[in-house]
Amino acid sequence: MKVFKFGGASVRDASGMRNLSMIVSEESADLVVVVSALGKTTNALEKVLKAWLAGDKAYLLLLEEIYNNHQSVIQELFTDKTVPSGKIDVWFTLLKEYLLSEKSPGYDFNYDQVVSYGEIWSTVIVAEYLMINLPGTEWVDIRNALLTDDNYRDANILWSESTERVKKILDFKKKRIYVTQGFIGGTSAGHTTTLGREGSDYTAAILANMLDAESVVVWKDVPGILNADPKWLPDAQKLDEISYKEAVEMTFSGAKVIHPKTIKPLHNKNIPLHVRSFLLPAGKGTVIKADATLKKGIPVFIKKEDQILISLQPNDFSFVMGDNLSRIFHFFMTHGIKVNLVEASAVSIDVCVDDEREKVDALIEDLKTEFSAVYNDNVEMLSIRHYTEEAVGRITDAREILLEQRTRSTVRFVVRTA
Repeated sequence: MKVFKFGGASVRDASGMRNLSMIVSEESADLVVVVSALGKTTNALEKVLKAWLAGDKAYLLLLEEIYNNHQSVIQELFTDKTVPSGKIDVWFTLLKEYLLSEKSPGYDFNYDQVVSYGEIWSTVIVAEYLMINLPGTEWVDIRNALLTDDNYRDANILWSESTERVKKILDFKKKRIYVTQGFIGGTSAGHTTTLGREGSDYTAAILANMLDAESVVVWKDVPGILNADPKWLPDAQKLDEISYKEAVEMTFSGAKVIHPKTIKPLHNKNIPLHVRSFLLPAGKGTVIKADATLKKGIPVFIKKEDQILISLQPNDFSFVMGDNLSRIFHFFMTHGIKVNLVEASAVSIDVCVDDEREKVDALIEDLKTEFSAVYNDNVEMLSIRHYTEEAVGRITDAREILLEQRTRSTVRFVVRTA
């Protein structure tokens, strides 16, 4: 069996869903089809959440826009519109009831309960359409199969319990195709969790690991993995194959082609990951596997935007290493701040993190009794794998470099936003 994952861009409208159906219909193997929310639905639901938490009744209008968007897809896609419309109405009603109830404490908890509906709605529509065209298809609520802890917005999979449930629920003796959600899971108490932004790739890898899949295919709007974002460097080249290690290095540096957690579950079972274009499904794309070799002489350029560079120094000018370093990173972990780059000297440390201003301000407030802290915002982190000096010059010329870090195979720069 195989796992196919379709992102929001591939199911943003009725045409995209027809294309998904065509791609799935041409595969003879048993399938798990993991689907993200339609188009920009996650972003739209984040706006609903923000308005609701602020007590702004405009959240109802925002929610109505999302509902109308889904209904327009249904109206165009189905001859008999009553079945998918009725099922979508049920799920929208459940969300409205949640939003009319008393607010639960904790932003992250509310985030997961609200934003997770995007995947539910999209998979209901996809499953209903595939059932018409491909008998033997079934919709699955993955929250009943993937159990997680209650670390909301970045939940951890409970592997043993989840594996048992997944194998029982996704039974290919009963059905050939299962359509389910990426990005979300559920706690044993029945609360919805999410696995981190853009986490549908990770869901596909988890299910592939648990079901011993032959392969995972991530269908995207690019021909494969490129050596740069073509919006940044228009002459970007497709990489035919890369190793698991290379993929991990790229995602850690900020490459957005796959979720950072995706590789480990696949590497553990030696399951190849194919990145292919849903616009040109006949193309071979890129394969990520154990024995892949990257073509020599091709630097890989990665840009991670919306960063903050934090500089910390002990107030008593003690060495930053040892206990000081341990305490610093304990504070980062406590505030849920992920570190993208670290540069330490004897009495100072520079840390590059995502621009989550509220978390950063709270971190600095907690550190101020022991450390002086300043930060530069409006910066970005530029990385080059397998760099050459020509490649370095290409992306740093005329840029203000705040920090530079080099290893044998990777160079990173923190620069002012252009």
